[in-house]
Amino acid sequence: MSGSSSAAPTDASVPQGSDRPSLPRRVRDTVLAYIALTKPRVIELLLVATIPVMLQADRGEVELPLIVFTLIGGWLGAGSANTLNMVADADIDQKMKRTARRPIARHAVSTRAALIFGIVLGFASFAVLSLAANLLSALLVLATIAFYVGVYTMILKRRTWQNVVWGGAAGCMPTLVGWAAVTGSLSWEPIVLFLVIFFWTPPHTWALAMRYKEDYKAAGVPMLPVIATEERVTRQMLFYTWATVITSLVLIPATSWIYLAVSVLGGGWFLSRVHKLYSETRAGAEVAPLKVFLQSNEYLAVLFCGLAIDAVVNMKTIADFF
Repeated sequence: MSGSSSAAPTDASVPQGSDRPSLPRRVRDTVLAYIALTKPRVIELLLVATIPVMLQADRGEVELPLIVFTLIGGWLGAGSANTLNMVADADIDQKMKRTARRPIARHAVSTRAALIFGIVLGFASFAVLSLAANLLSALLVLATIAFYVGVYTMILKRRTWQNVVWGGAAGCMPTLVGWAAVTGSLSWEPIVLFLVIFFWTPPHTWALAMRYKEDYKAAGVPMLPVIATEERVTRQMLFYTWATVITSLVLIPATSWIYLAVSVLGGGWFLSRVHKLYSETRAGAEVAPLKVFLQSNEYLAVLFCGLAIDAVVNMKTIADFF
């Protein structure tokens, strides 16, 4: 016979084109979703702020193990705060194009799982810092998480345009944590650096909010660019930028000519960009606020890197000349 009933089954008998991803891919996607909950790019600020402050707290010395463990503890704390922020903001994240792909918003991670993950990260952060550094630094991280989630996310964000003004204090805490990890106490220097980031946060955030104004409006978040004219927004940005630069100069006596040059030149560079945005807005010209957003990142990185270099080189400070 030319055919046989014992022939191998045809391809039609095997499921074709299954949309179910393979196990390795599902594991990878899940891991990436949990990493995304921590907002890795936001945590860059932790690195920019913490390391230079720790070096300044112990000028001329580099305690690498302490720096590494402080960064790990700080990263866990920031990851906890960011995750819990996404849990609280899951409803509005779904309404904004900029945030619609976040893990909870696209149901890659359940709200309950994210909540547990965020709490676990917070406890892990406390454990690492209390064991590797000291209790003060660990308590400061817990205070940061509580403030960011409880005060900024759950109270300020949806109620007032000053949300990022006061809520931004959470992003300044790495300066205090880094200093406390080295010295076990606080002093005027980390407070100055805290204020630098505090004043820097509004123009940095409002520049981004100007670009995504319609997103915030759709989500019912009263960011300043949503409720005010562009001229008023840029005028406020200019005020806070001047406050940022002036505050950065207060640290000069505790540093050498390296930080002095970086803070003056970098501050002038940042101010020129924000002044340009304000002038263009007043003239009714088309503006590019994202340029300010990007340059604000670069300014802060340059300023704190200058501080790190200054601390490691450990030259005679300006105050020593008087």
